[in-house]
Amino acid sequence: MSFGFEISAQDGGARRGRLVTAHGPAETPAFMPVGTAGTVKAMLPDQVRATGAEIVLGNTYHLMLRPGAERVAKLGGLHKFMDWPGPILTDSGGFQVMSLGQLRKLTDKGVTFRSHIDGTQYELTPERSIEIQRLLDADISMVLDECTTWPVDRSEAAKSLKLSMAWAARSKDAFWARPGYALFGIVQGSVFDGLRAESAKELVEIGFDGYAVGGLAVGEGQAEMFRVLDVTVPILPAARPRYLMGVGRPEDILGAVDRGIDMFDCVLPTRMGRTGKAFTRRGEVNMRNARHTEDPRPIEEGCLCPACRRFSRAYLNHLFKAGEMLGPMLLTWHNLQHYQDLMRGIRGAIEAGAWAAFKAEREAAYQAGDIPTLGA
Repeated sequence: MSFGFEISAQDGGARRGRLVTAHGPAETPAFMPVGTAGTVKAMLPDQVRATGAEIVLGNTYHLMLRPGAERVAKLGGLHKFMDWPGPILTDSGGFQVMSLGQLRKLTDKGVTFRSHIDGTQYELTPERSIEIQRLLDADISMVLDECTTWPVDRSEAAKSLKLSMAWAARSKDAFWARPGYALFGIVQGSVFDGLRAESAKELVEIGFDGYAVGGLAVGEGQAEMFRVLDVTVPILPAARPRYLMGVGRPEDILGAVDRGIDMFDCVLPTRMGRTGKAFTRRGEVNMRNARHTEDPRPIEEGCLCPACRRFSRAYLNHLFKAGEMLGPMLLTWHNLQHYQDLMRGIRGAIEAGAWAAFKAEREAAYQAGDIPTLGA
C-alpha cells in the first residue's frame, strides 16, 4: 500500500481528507494522541481506539533512551510493542533535545546530549534519527530539526533555520522509501515571515511526502501563531498533508483548520486530565474545585466517555482529593474523547459545507464558561 493523501471536501481554507499508510488510514483533520514513550499515559490502547483515534504519536528521543530502538525492532516494531495496529507518527526528537538546554551541544553534524535519565552521552544526527524511526517502524517519520527557542532574535532564528534545512536534506537522503511510509519536512523560522517563507520554499524544493509547521505554541501567543500560519501554509503544496506540531487547545485547532492544517498533536488533553482539568464544550473545568463536591451531574451531558456516562462530578472531585489514580484515568479518557469528538464534528462540518457556522458556534461555546453551579 502506497502512502497517500486525498482531499474529499474543502470549505474555505478547511480541508477534509484521508491519509493512507502502511498500517491503515486516518481521516483528517486528525488529532493524534501523544504516546511519547510507547504509551498514551493512563490509557490502554483499546481505550484510545474507543475514543475514535486512528493515529498516535511516538517520540524518537524517549524511545532511543528507553527501551532502545534496536530492542523495539527485535520485538517486532512499535506497533506490536505497544499494541497499536494503526498508523504511528514519530517525532524526530528535535524538540526534546532543544529542551535539554545545557545538557546538549549542537554542531553541523548533529547534536550530542546527556540523557535526562542517567547522564549517558548520546549523539543524534539526521541519519541516526531516521534510522531510529525506521527501526520503530513509524508510518510517518519526521526530519531532525532544531526547534528554535522562544524568545529569539532574527539572527539566531536564521542561524537555527540554516541548520534545520541542512538537516532536512540529510534526513531525506537517509530515508528508506518504501510503500506506505512517509517522511515529513518541518518548517521553522520562529515568528519571522521571511524566514518562514524561506524555510517552506526550501523544503518544497527538497520534496517531502508531507509538511509540518514546527516551533509554534512555545510562548508566542495564538495571534502570532495564526499570523505565521497565514504566511506559511499558502507556500506548502495543496496536495500534501499539513501538520501543526504540538498544538493545542481546541480554539487553536479550530483556527488552524480554518487555515488549511490537517494534522495535530498535543499533550494537553492527557496532561491536564492527570491534574484534574477537563475540556468541555463550554471551556475548561477544574474538577478539584469545591463547587463540584456535591454535584451529581456528569462533566458534560451527552459525552459518551465512561467518566460522563457512569460517574458524577462529585465522585471525580473525591477521586482527585483522595489521590486515587482512577481520577486521572477517567479525566484523560474524557479529554481524549472530547478532542476526537471535536475532530469528528470538524470533518462533518467541512463535508456539509457548514464549516464557518460550526467554527463560530464552537468558539462561542468555549468562551461561555462552565454550566452554573447546581442550586446557584
